Formats: sequence, C-alpha cells, structure tokens
Amino acid sequence: MEHTLVIVESPTKAKTIRKFLPSNYEVLASMGHVRDLPKGAGEIPASLKKEKWSRIGVNTTEDFEPLYVVPKDKKKIVKDLKNALKGAKKLLLATDEDREGESISWHLLQILKPTVPTRRMVFHEITKQAINKALDETREIDMELVQAQETRRILDRLFGYELSPLLWKKVAPRLSAGRVQSVSVRLLVRRERERRAFKKAAYWDLKAVLSCDDITFESKLFSFEGNRIASGSDFDEKTGSLKKGNQSLVLDEKQTNFLLESIANKKWIVQKVERKPAIRKPVPPFTTSTLQQEANRKLRLSARETMRCAQGLYERGYITYMRTDSVHLSQQAINAARDCVLSKYGSEFLSGTSRQFSSKSVNAQEAHEAIRPAGEKFKTPSETDLQGRDLSLYELIWKRTVASQMAEAKLTMINSEIVVGDAVFKASGKSIDFPGFFRAYVEGSDDPSAALEQKEVVLPNMSIGMQLNVKSNEPICHETKPPARFTEAALVKILEKEGIGRPSTYASIIGTIIDRGYAQISANSLAPTFTAFAVTALLEEHFPDLVDTTFTAKMESSLDEISSGNLEWLPYLETFYKGKNGLEVKVQQTEGDIDGKAYRQVDFDDLPCVVRIGSNGPWIEGIKIDEEGNEIQAKGNLPMDITPGDLDRKKVDQILSGPSDLGEDPITGEKVFLRFGPYGPYVQLGITENTEAKPRRASLPKELRTDDLTLGQALKLLSLPRLLGEHPDGGIIEADRGRFGPYVRWIKNKNESENRSLKKDDDVFEINLNRALEILAMPKLARGGREVLKELGKPKGAKDKIQVLNGPYGIYAKYGKVNISLPKDVNLEKLKIEDVLNLLEEKKDFTKNKKSKLKKNKSKLDNLEN
Repeated sequence: MEHTLVIVESPTKAKTIRKFLPSNYEVLASMGHVRDLPKGAGEIPASLKKEKWSRIGVNTTEDFEPLYVVPKDKKKIVKDLKNALKGAKKLLLATDEDREGESISWHLLQILKPTVPTRRMVFHEITKQAINKALDETREIDMELVQAQETRRILDRLFGYELSPLLWKKVAPRLSAGRVQSVSVRLLVRRERERRAFKKAAYWDLKAVLSCDDITFESKLFSFEGNRIASGSDFDEKTGSLKKGNQSLVLDEKQTNFLLESIANKKWIVQKVERKPAIRKPVPPFTTSTLQQEANRKLRLSARETMRCAQGLYERGYITYMRTDSVHLSQQAINAARDCVLSKYGSEFLSGTSRQFSSKSVNAQEAHEAIRPAGEKFKTPSETDLQGRDLSLYELIWKRTVASQMAEAKLTMINSEIVVGDAVFKASGKSIDFPGFFRAYVEGSDDPSAALEQKEVVLPNMSIGMQLNVKSNEPICHETKPPARFTEAALVKILEKEGIGRPSTYASIIGTIIDRGYAQISANSLAPTFTAFAVTALLEEHFPDLVDTTFTAKMESSLDEISSGNLEWLPYLETFYKGKNGLEVKVQQTEGDIDGKAYRQVDFDDLPCVVRIGSNGPWIEGIKIDEEGNEIQAKGNLPMDITPGDLDRKKVDQILSGPSDLGEDPITGEKVFLRFGPYGPYVQLGITENTEAKPRRASLPKELRTDDLTLGQALKLLSLPRLLGEHPDGGIIEADRGRFGPYVRWIKNKNESENRSLKKDDDVFEINLNRALEILAMPKLARGGREVLKELGKPKGAKDKIQVLNGPYGIYAKYGKVNISLPKDVNLEKLKIEDVLNLLEEKKDFTKNKKSKLKKNKSKLDNLEN
C-alpha cells in the first residue's frame, strides 16, 4: 500500500504526530541533522585531506563551499530513511519551523534525492488542529532561511577553527573560541574585573521600629540637620568614597550613637504623608530568552536544562514551539487564556479587552507565536500527567500565559516622613487594592527587592501632626557590595538586549562556556575562571573587534539581513574572512607576534604573585617568607573553587606558605595540617615522607572557613567515616561526607554498597544506627528525583554502575548518560546485570568504539554513553 512519508527530528515528536495523522502516513525521525561539517580528520574524505582548507571543512578558495559529511552514527538512519522512501508516494519534511529546522529539511532533500512530490510541512504546536492545518498548507523549502542558517554555520566554523588552534598554542589545550561564546566570556571577565577593582565602603544609619493603632512598622533615618544621610548608591565603586559632587552625610559609629542620644526622649511626629495610586500591568508571554531567565530565577534550572525540558514538552504536545522571539498570541490562544481566567479566577480578574503584545528585542524573529500551552483549550497543570521539572516548567508557562489576559493590579503607594528632633525618618508602604494578575503570576527578578512586588507593606492610617510610639531605635552598619556576578538569567538578558547571538543558541553557548572551563557555577552565578581571564586578555589585545559587543551585534544584524534577502551572503563572507582586515589575514599576521608565555599567566596588581595556566589547571607562583625571615620563591596549587574575584593576599599567603600546623592529635601523637590542593582546602593527619601509606585526609566543608578552623574541628573531620554498627540484613553501616554532602553507607559486601544522603536536620557526627536504618529504608532517588528501584552494581571493569529507575514512562535502566526501557513485565528480583547488557547490546548504533580499551562488558556500556 502506498503511503506518505513524514520526517521529523526526534522519536518523541514522531510518536506524538503519528496520533493525528491518517493510517497511511509513516512518521520517522532523522535524529537531528543527518549531515554536518566534519568534526575531525577521520570524517574528511581521503581525496580531500591534502587540501589546506579541509581541516576547516569549508572550501575558502571556492565560494566558501561547505564540505558536508554524513557522520558514522547517522549512516544507518539515512539508509532507513531511503528505504522507507522507496515505497512512498509523497514526502513531507516536518522539521521545526525555525532556521535550523529549515536547514535540516534541506539537508534531507539533498541526501535522499526523492523522486516523489516533496513538500515542507510546518507547525508551531503539535495538536490535531495544527497538524491538519499544516497538511493543508504545505510549501516549498524557504531557501533564504536555509542560506541564512548555512551562512551562520560557515561563519561560526571559520571563527572557531581559526582562533581555537591559536588558543591551544598560546594558552592551553582543549580551549575554544566562538562568535558569541567569546563575547559572553568577556562579559563575565569584565564583571569580575569590576569586582576586583571594587573598593568597599562602610556607612551607618538608624532603623526605628514605630507603632500606631496596634500596627508596627519600620522607618529609616533620611536626614539630620537638613543633610541627607548617605546610602549605598551614593558611593563610587572604584574609590569607596562618595561620588563626585555628592554632598550626603556619611555617618560613622560614633556619630550615629551621638545622633541616637540627641533624639532620645524626643517626640516622633508625622510631618508628611503621600498616597499615590499605581497600576501594574502583566508581562508578555514567554519568548525563548524570557523563559530561560525565569526558569533560572524561579526553578534554578540552567538555560540548557530549560531548553531540554521545553523541547520535551513541545514534542509531547504540551506547549508551542520553544524557540521564538515573538510575544504574539494567536486569537485561539487568547481565547483559551481568557477561558482559564474566567473558570479559575472569575470575571472580575479578566482584562476588559484582549491583550496583545509586541516584541522589543533587537532583531526579533524566528517563530510566529510566544511560548504557551498548546491547543485551543489549555490544560491546567493538575490536568496533565507531568511530574518534576516538566510539571514545574509547564506550570510556569501556563501561569504566565494566563496572566497576560488578566486585569491590571491596582496598588496604593504610601510615603511618609516622621520628624524627631533634628532628624527625619522615612517609612514607605504599599497596599494592594486589587491583585489582578498577581493572583496568577509575578515576574521574578535578579534583584531580590524587586521580587517583593506582589507583597503588601502595611502602614497605619497616619495623618500630619500625629504622634507615634517608638518601640526601638538601633544603629545599623552597612557595607557596600561589589557588582553581582551574572546569573545565567542575567547573562541571557544582556545578550538579548545587546543583540548578540540568537536566544535559541544561548543555552548551548552557556553550556560550552562551562564545559570548556571558562566559568563555573557558584551560588547560581557564573564565575569566570583564570583561564577565561587569560584567553580574554589575548583576544582583547590582538582581536578586539571579535570580542566587542557592538561589532558582534552588527554581525548578527548582517546575518538577519541575509535571511530576509537584503544582503548577499557570499560578499559578506569574503569580507569577513578574506578582506583587508579579515579573520584569515589577521590570524596569519598576528600569530607570530603573540608571546604565549605572557598569556599563560594572569597578573594582578594588588597581589604578590602570578597565576600560571598549566595543562592541569592554574597554580600560583610568588614570594613567601621562610622561618628565618628570608624571601624565597614558592609555588602552590590553586583550589578549583577559588575564582579571580575571590583571590586576595590572605589566600595567596596561605597557599604559598604550605601546610599550616594546627596542632597534635592526642591519640596518635601526629601533627594535623591544613593544606591546599586543586580541589580546595583539606586537613591531613601526619606527613608523607618516608612512608608508602597515604596519610588520612578530609576536605573542608564549604561552610567552614579556613580562618576559623580549629584543631578540634580538624580532628572531627578526620574521624570520618564513623562506624555506626551492623545492618540486620548483613554488612556494616558508616556515616561519612562526600562530594555532595553527608551521607550514610550500607556496605553489603566487598563489591556492593548503598548510599543515602542525610536529611537537613541530621548531623553526620551525631547520627546513630537506628536513624541510619530509617534513612536507608527510604526509597532511593537518583539525580532528577527519580526513584531508584534497584542497584545492579558495576559491570566488570566499568566506571559507572547500572541502576533501575521508575520514570514517567515506565521502568528503565540507566548507565551513565544512557537510558534503556525495560519490559513492563520485568521481574526486578531476578533482573541481573547480564540481562541489561543484552538489552544494551541491541542498540546497534553504539556497538563500535575504537577508543575504548576497557574489557568486553565495559565496552558495551561505554560505547552507548559516547
């Protein structure tokens, strides 16, 4: 029977679409791109390897013709697609509706070379109505979109493949440069430089607690003798002094106490009361960028995790397409949102008219509609079968979309001034007269104070001349704070604001920055590393345009003009790469002038050392004072969690001084030392000389500062692991600390053990056997919150163990990053490692891995992981 072949990117998307198509439609997945530029020398055809341009994968001598190859792991997929096409009467390319999706469809067309009618099928949500509409409105492939995407791909390849090798030679191996990546890293480095240059300032003020009509509220000192009191915003971050021209009064502790005495026993009289009505309007529904920002602020999800989760929701038919710059809602979506408001909140919370939004971001483009729940009727979060992160993200999208059609919130802002002696205090309040869209959604913020938008601050009903009661009045010392590091949300926001890159790529760019060692996550912020400082210094010195935000934004605009047909792609690439100041020329002219040694170190003017970038990470070299008072050259490991902004003279002295003697262990008589290693500070019992046995060591928990460490605390840490006793089913139970915090471990035998993290109120040094047994009896959860049903252990020679977990789609086995579904009737009691190995072996795409040197069982598993 003749059929129509539909090709999409993923099996999940194929499964969802199949439900809405006639039975004579076959849906297959291409698993993303079926061909790409070569990733290594092994993928370059032998006939082209001698060509100078082949390492880049772009023929820069022949109109920048790309060299596309089908990777080994895609050859079987292409073969299966060609076989399926043989019996088809029509081919529909139903990849995503953005540039990349258009490009994937074009590549499929080039490889499959169909002889049957072929059309492009696009939709922005996977619902029956949307699929039927897409079937009726198929079109040709949009070659302007394809050319725009191909130009981006070629441009990024030229950028990365010219600059990355330069960084390998001059700084360190395995580094990379990228058109948007390098600018992003520079933004992080510039902020860290600002943090290092920051000069702290201290200032004092008074906080009074007043009362009236049984209502207690706070007020803050505003002025004294007509002089305004300085606050944090009055100080210059670079000098720690008041900003130029600022006449505010800076109080110290002595002055503050004098002022406090001067107003003691004085009457507190209301001098001024202002009430102003205010209106708050709901924010637009989500774009890719704002979704990443809110998910980071509210759900603590990284941009990469957010997009992975959103893609799953889209492909399973829960939300519309997740890569979009548009805040527009279709009439169908507006109606659905308004129906939700009526049914859940009532007519008084519905906006008077339908509310539509327009995009304000630079170069807004991509898909046709904002990210919203799919369909003509929105499922409430409780009506779905979603769990965990999926449910949280869907709820965020549902609330924001529904809130966009709700009434405005109405508030009254209250400002009052209270005079006492020669001092004036101010108190501010806020009442929410009508919550409106606050009932459903309030936008998050990187500024904690702004996140209190929906909370009332109650003040009594005051009038001028009224006397207030004072309950307390205390002096408060403040210190100014350095500029905050970028969170992922804040970085995404600034990139979009500056018009750098496309929001759909931010997740992968931030992921690359972290993977390549340019930044690490610290307290939900992106902290640049010393490697980032070294690379940014090199690029700023020799390739300033390529890390300039304005230049990069203009480049982005040019690429958008190519997509709209207003700019020719070939002349643009010629100028960028081969022009008078083109990339190829610049690299060739500059490479010989770059002193690699100068960029393999980071200098700080205020520190008596240099940080050197080695192949195994950064280390410091400087001067220390020996026991005889002489200055000698010294080196020391730089702990991985110390960032450029945190390195100060005290830490440098600690690291260069070597082991600190904390005292003597009263039991063994051996000395206890504080030392610094690449993974941070640790304590050590005894010394390593003249013995093969490793000394006992324990890492310091993050909450324990090295300055506060005592001998008693060090001995306590060295006492771990603690033996708690025997398990009723055999084996012993210990309490210990590890990379992810304190835990209890049930050692069943030589090859098998089971761990559980301690709960918040449990103390690793105090927990007893009974409590440990309680914790071990609780269901084990894997990372991501999945319940672990069984631990099968590690196959012989393998580094990772196999777990059996309970997921939203049934029971599955997990090894490293590889998951495989288990049969519904599987008997977990009888399930063995060998059974899972047999299932894993059936994944034919992963049966070869030439680099693997592990034994047979490990090879089967590691091939799947790679």
